[in-house]
Amino acid sequence: MMTLDKFEEATEEVRKVILRTKLVYSDYFSDTTGNKVYLKPENMQFTGAYKVRGAYYKISTLTEEERSKGLITASAGNHAQGVAYAAKLYNAKAIIVMPLTTPLIKVNRTKSYGAEVILYGNVYDEACDYAYKLAEENGYTFIHPFNDELIATGQGTIAMEIFQELPTVDIILAPVGGGGLLAGIATLAKYLNPNIKVIGVEPARAACMKASLKKGHVVTLPDVDTIADGTAVKTPGDKIFPYIQKHVDDIITVEDEELIVNFLDMIENHKMVVENSGLLTVAALKHLNCKDKKVVSVLSGGNMDIITVSSIVQHGLIQRGRVFTISVLLPDKPGELVNVASIIAKEQGNVIRLDHNQFVSINRNAAVELTITMETFGHEHQKQIFQALVDKGYNPKYCNTCL
Repeated sequence: MMTLDKFEEATEEVRKVILRTKLVYSDYFSDTTGNKVYLKPENMQFTGAYKVRGAYYKISTLTEEERSKGLITASAGNHAQGVAYAAKLYNAKAIIVMPLTTPLIKVNRTKSYGAEVILYGNVYDEACDYAYKLAEENGYTFIHPFNDELIATGQGTIAMEIFQELPTVDIILAPVGGGGLLAGIATLAKYLNPNIKVIGVEPARAACMKASLKKGHVVTLPDVDTIADGTAVKTPGDKIFPYIQKHVDDIITVEDEELIVNFLDMIENHKMVVENSGLLTVAALKHLNCKDKKVVSVLSGGNMDIITVSSIVQHGLIQRGRVFTISVLLPDKPGELVNVASIIAKEQGNVIRLDHNQFVSINRNAAVELTITMETFGHEHQKQIFQALVDKGYNPKYCNTCL
């Protein structure tokens, strides 16, 4: 059972190995939402995510015999690193099964802690089934990433730190994958203040917890499809589900597109890299139907590979109207490129890439395709540039897929 005594014990235990992540007050998100928003930056945690809390506490409760058999788990990345790190501290062998889609940075960092990594399956659930199979065949001790009361208790130490810093907190937002983090935070938070609201946030296209709460029992989604890989779970944990039913006030779902623009917000306003699953609680801030409340958003992790970062930044800039691409067909004669460039310059568009293809047609009056990518101030500025080209007799077409 997740009792107050267990939470206090876990807090003392994990304090030995974690970084105590201080709350960060966000002027930006406070101003844009009308609430007093604080960020709990577990993306700055050792191993880059909160998962080390639950992993270390769970492993600390095992017997020497259980640890000596070798530890195995399945994870999309963050729990993997938490188990690998904790196992290293106890000089225990760790085997981690990770989905084939796991970002390279998470794979490499898990290996760097001395763990053996096996890539299997397209989603967490498939990796987990294989890890159970290996545990049975080899006698390993299985460390579940979320469906374990001791794991959830370790994760709940986040709530203890929040209350120690901000006793008058009104709302805590926590990401939801399988439910371990949410169960731990909600259970302890309600022990400390029964009137607090704890809200889970999950991807709209991987909303297994919302579906389960609606049915009143754990359900399995047919599939999941989200860029928030750390919360791409088909089936929530049945052991921790009753705690969520009892203590969680609501579940908010957000679309992947919201995560993309919030990634830019975090970079520009807080200079922090937060992975997509960690951004769920930030995206949820605009879905809250309240004002002037003290809200804590738990940023669950920051482990992203550079390719993913690059892709999200590019798509975010497009969504925000900061970058766009157009194509124009020009007559094949001197001076046309200069004319188009002059129009864009006059409207203060900043060209960052240009492709001049002279061989798209044998029609000399429209033989050259000019594709231009430019930096702009927003969607209205884009419309202004587009209209200026139309007014000068050109027929531009939006071409963001050309990026």
